[in-house]
Amino acid sequence: MSERIDQLPRRHLPAYRLALFDREFLLSPSMRGVRLQVECMKADEALRAHGVRSTIVVFGSARVREDGPPRHAAWYAEARRFGRIASERGGALVPVAGVRDNVIATGGGPGIMEAANRGAYEAGAPSIGFNIRLPEEQRPNPYTTPELTFQFHYFAIRKLHLAMRARALVVFPGGYGTLDELFEILTLRQGRRMGRVPVVLVDPDYWDRLIRWEVLVEEGLIERADLALMERARDAEEAWSILEQAGVRVRG
Repeated sequence: MSERIDQLPRRHLPAYRLALFDREFLLSPSMRGVRLQVECMKADEALRAHGVRSTIVVFGSARVREDGPPRHAAWYAEARRFGRIASERGGALVPVAGVRDNVIATGGGPGIMEAANRGAYEAGAPSIGFNIRLPEEQRPNPYTTPELTFQFHYFAIRKLHLAMRARALVVFPGGYGTLDELFEILTLRQGRRMGRVPVVLVDPDYWDRLIRWEVLVEEGLIERADLALMERARDAEEAWSILEQAGVRVRG
């Protein structure tokens, strides 16, 4: 019996496999913390290697199209224009001492995200796409810099990267995903877990029809001062002007 046991092919059993190459083990619930860390560090290392010090994050609907209804087409055009303006004037185009500031960063998908990345691309500047893995596969848009086009499994890690280098957030009209990101950042600002990062809502008519912000104050759910965490802009040029006044510019 012992002779038979000694002849078992131990080298081919899962226990003998190096942990690094044991897919079943790495995807097990006990390794979730490790996977979160690895997913965070992979993007972080790439951004550092490319000298990205700070970003301007652009949110907005993935359903907006350049050739869509007139209002959608106008949003797309302004997001595209903002991506170009911010890249040309904000520091992403020309690195200073080996680092770039105010690099356009989006969720990497279509719609408003594509438009902002496209504007940066047309300016000749790099831009970032933080894509998320979804049941219906999200395809990265063609305008993000290939080496800065990432895919995440965990929404939490994607949100971390959208926030951790952000010097400003410019939010175009969008749906649930856009609202999720907007309110997460507003909560971080309100709770003083994030610096004085300006938040600009583009197209005040859309946002004021969508949300009656004053109700939150009237019902005592937020302070009136909390409304000042957001500013409004009619178009790309005004959005950039607000950011400049808030101190978003090339760092020395």
